[in-house]
Amino acid sequence: MQAFEAVQHYFNKGADELGLDASLRKLLVQPERELTVQIPLKRDDGTLETLIAYRVQHNSARGPYKGGLRYHHHVDLDEVRGLASLMTWKTAIVNLPYGGAKGGVTVNARDLSKEEKERVTRKFVDAICVVIGPDLDIPAPDMGTGHEEMAWFMNQYAKYHGFNPGVVTGKPVEHYGIPGREEATGRGVGLLTLKTLSRLGRKADGATVALQGFGNVGSHTAKFLTEAGCKIVAVSDHTGARRDPAGLDVMALWRHTGEASSFVNNFAGGEAIPAEELLELEVDVLIPAAVGGVIHSGNANRIKAPIVIEAANAPVEPEADELLYERGIVVLPDVLANAGGVTVSYFEWAQNRQFYRWTLDRVRGELDRTLTHAFDSIWDRAKERDRSLRTTAFTVGIERVAKATQLAGLG
Repeated sequence: MQAFEAVQHYFNKGADELGLDASLRKLLVQPERELTVQIPLKRDDGTLETLIAYRVQHNSARGPYKGGLRYHHHVDLDEVRGLASLMTWKTAIVNLPYGGAKGGVTVNARDLSKEEKERVTRKFVDAICVVIGPDLDIPAPDMGTGHEEMAWFMNQYAKYHGFNPGVVTGKPVEHYGIPGREEATGRGVGLLTLKTLSRLGRKADGATVALQGFGNVGSHTAKFLTEAGCKIVAVSDHTGARRDPAGLDVMALWRHTGEASSFVNNFAGGEAIPAEELLELEVDVLIPAAVGGVIHSGNANRIKAPIVIEAANAPVEPEADELLYERGIVVLPDVLANAGGVTVSYFEWAQNRQFYRWTLDRVRGELDRTLTHAFDSIWDRAKERDRSLRTTAFTVGIERVAKATQLAGLG
């Protein structure tokens, strides 16, 4: 199932719950604007390469478009369209005054030098500067991008429209960013993992966790959960996986992959295991925090963890989602589980609009409050109506977007 088709599948289930009529469904599911552009990249060796890039603006009924910008060799229009749609429902689920968007460049970020990345970023801004802005569309980091790219993005935008730091979020703190943005998605995943354990009557202390992915999200999730008493017993990245039933030394792994710029496969702790085995370990919590589609109909029946927390975007395919639900496995969906990033992006945008700095304590407090409120309302509604957390989350998001659309006289 293609990315956008998968989101439509979940959308239709939520729309069925609400009894949404066909005309409003069609209006809400289709993107409002799709842009495909060429980016000429002059390589460091002097050769010229043409990259294809996208920006999809899905829905603006509740506010400006909001969504990340990824550099990845698998990026295509369908993927970006699907992720833009997810952002529409995600921002509505946590009740942020945003719509949904997504952008991407079809390129392997690891093949780019720092200078080439900067040229790609600035050329991308050149191509889309007329359809973005602090009141129109606010990009942010995603796979293959980070605070450095966002600083370049802001600087290039200023050449066309003047100083306005609110055009993009996820910037360095020294460059009008906000403290806590880098940790936000992982902190949110960790917080909601603890709340899921608590709702199921399980203790966090000693709970075993397997983490697929140890990038920004995975590493901050691991740190948060370790500090809460959980045991991270297995971790993987694109190079391999390590396992230690007694619990890996997360801070040593953090230093190994961060300060040393190395990878999981050559970490000294634990034992090496095939990366695909991590998903099927007997643990209390499985957290896919890397790429989409890793749990599918071919391996869903071998998942042993009773709790799956979707830190990545769309890591569980629709067919697998049905199988996991039938088996009684609790899946906290991506549209809620990884919403910490866009939530703190909202705080950064609000700070930029006010020209006022927030403290880290305030950021964390507001993040925890926002996610807790969203989680509690969705959990209670799901149990009351005997529906999955995913269907319930989509129902809440669609309901809010549909109401905003109708109130504006568009539906």
